[in-house]
Amino acid sequence: MLDIKFIRENADAIQQVALAKGLNVSVTELLEVDATRLTLLRQIETLRHRRKTHSAQIEQLLQAKQQAEANRHKAQVRQINEELARLEAQFAKTVQRYTELMLLIPNIISPDTPFGASDADNVEIMRVGEPTVFAFPAKDHVTLAENLGMLDFPRGVKVAGTRGYFLKNAGLYLHRAVQQLALDVLYARGFTAMDVPLLVRETAMENTGGFPTGRDQTYHLPMDQKWLVGTSEVPLVSYHANEIVDIEEPIRLAAISNCFRREAGSAGRDVHGLYRVHQFAKVEQVVLCKNDLDTSLQLFEEITKNAQDILAMLELPYRMVAVCTGDLSQKNYKQYDIETWMPSRNSYGETHSSSILLDFQTRRTNIRYRDKDGALQFCHSLNNTAVATPRILIPLLENHQRPDGSIYMPKALRKYMNGLEELKMPLVHNL
Repeated sequence: MLDIKFIRENADAIQQVALAKGLNVSVTELLEVDATRLTLLRQIETLRHRRKTHSAQIEQLLQAKQQAEANRHKAQVRQINEELARLEAQFAKTVQRYTELMLLIPNIISPDTPFGASDADNVEIMRVGEPTVFAFPAKDHVTLAENLGMLDFPRGVKVAGTRGYFLKNAGLYLHRAVQQLALDVLYARGFTAMDVPLLVRETAMENTGGFPTGRDQTYHLPMDQKWLVGTSEVPLVSYHANEIVDIEEPIRLAAISNCFRREAGSAGRDVHGLYRVHQFAKVEQVVLCKNDLDTSLQLFEEITKNAQDILAMLELPYRMVAVCTGDLSQKNYKQYDIETWMPSRNSYGETHSSSILLDFQTRRTNIRYRDKDGALQFCHSLNNTAVATPRILIPLLENHQRPDGSIYMPKALRKYMNGLEELKMPLVHNL
């Protein structure tokens, strides 16, 4: 959420940002509603002051036994109360609309964010390693995993419906291994490791910027008025909601969590395999820091490098792209995506994302700190996907496959896989 004063002073620029991000919100309407809100508020405060004055006079008149004059003032109080009831009802409706519009206003965009309409316009800024070339007919991750007894899609669909799956044997171990590797890397770098709630209140989704724009992608439990999170960013940021925090050192939080996403509107897209599923797991980084752009940019590079280092440990080729305006979410100021090479797609596929949000989230969640002068300031927040699985299993299996169908195991994962140097049949007795 942006400061309304900032919006008033930069209305045209913010409307352009909304258009660039593909958001249907009118800044002009917001400012009109805001003006009405302030006018009504002034009228209400004036009437309340008049009522207070009349009430004081009534008390004095009654003490002086001037009943007739007191009754005249009582009549005026009744008229004020009637007018107040009307204005307060109008004010409540106006505030509701004001809040709805404020929640749709996008965060500003960094000057170096490329302009574009969709992810096709994202700009490559770095490439590490080269796409894997095979001297044999390569298999996709589904064939490799099923041949090794690691994955069962038919029974997953039978039990859970479209995009359901079972990970088995080494599939489960590998799924857990990449998570533990990522968590160990972050813990060694000063992150507080956490297990977080997966069911959250609507306010947590709204305050962290997931709602209202992402509502159609989220699973809802209406009887409990709870929502399943699509990322542990939601509970991690909400952990310090309505607090004044010590930000002398940035607050670094990390969590392993299951995540849930409806994938509404993605029918027919990436339906084969593990790329786009409804249930997955992530190791997420969240950082809170002082309200200073240079500090945020430095931390942005730090959390992005954490993800890059994990990919290097997994021995996978990847590229990094600057996300363009049309692919940038409502809440993000700047975003990099890391895309890992996936041979079966003959392209890079997104596996990681890093974002700076400035104080967009912390204004909603009311997370503040005291600056050197003792004044309260809203923190900046950042987040990054250290690893997301089972999607990361796609490049792991496909890039490390061998002609006989076995899978080379990266050295960094072996201690989490009971020392296995490769995956081959039979697997169940080796784990």
